[in-house]
Amino acid sequence: MEVTSERRDGVLWFSVSGRITILNAAQFEETVADAIEDGDRAVIIDLENLVYISSAGLYAVLRVAKSLWQRDAAFALCALSDSVHLVFERVGFAKIMAIHSTRAEALASLEG
Repeated sequence: MEVTSERRDGVLWFSVSGRITILNAAQFEETVADAIEDGDRAVIIDLENLVYISSAGLYAVLRVAKSLWQRDAAFALCALSDSVHLVFERVGFAKIMAIHSTRAEALASLEG
């Protein structure tokens, strides 16, 4: 798993590639949580290059989302592959999390 981030205009973007498994889910969550600053109005995680996510990874994503919602910051996912998107749908996360097809759509959702 590789996680990179960049910050633009109060939006913290993450790109995740590889696999999030029970072996690295805590590291993923810690990396994301440690990068979030008080001035961040939103966090968007781009999963275009994520090929697999385990249940531990799903719950790491959920914990990040909940921490942002508690401080009234927006949270969204974007560019999920069909297989990863299906996992989010099957566990019901697609009903509670904003999931967008592209980075542009995710950004536009913050402005609308």
